[in-house]
Amino acid sequence: MRLYLAVAVLMLAFVAYTEAQEETIEQKFAAFRNQMAEIGKSLTEKAKTTLDQIQTSDLAIKSKNWFQEQFESLKTKVGEISQ
Repeated sequence: MRLYLAVAVLMLAFVAYTEAQEETIEQKFAAFRNQMAEIGKSLTEKAKTTLDQIQTSDLAIKSKNWFQEQFESLKTKVGEISQ
């Protein structure tokens, strides 16, 4: 009889221990919020890096210079016409 009682007490202690280890819904939401914040930070950093690479790419610089040259050329022609 004592063995059954000891096993029952051990099972109750085990159940109480495992229930104490489970996360509450509030803790799960907090962990989820933290994960989403980390994903957001990571995506922001990746987007910044990509935009910086695009802005400093050779094609972007050449295109910008070409448009500036065309704009200056158009400005001088309009200035000559209006005189």
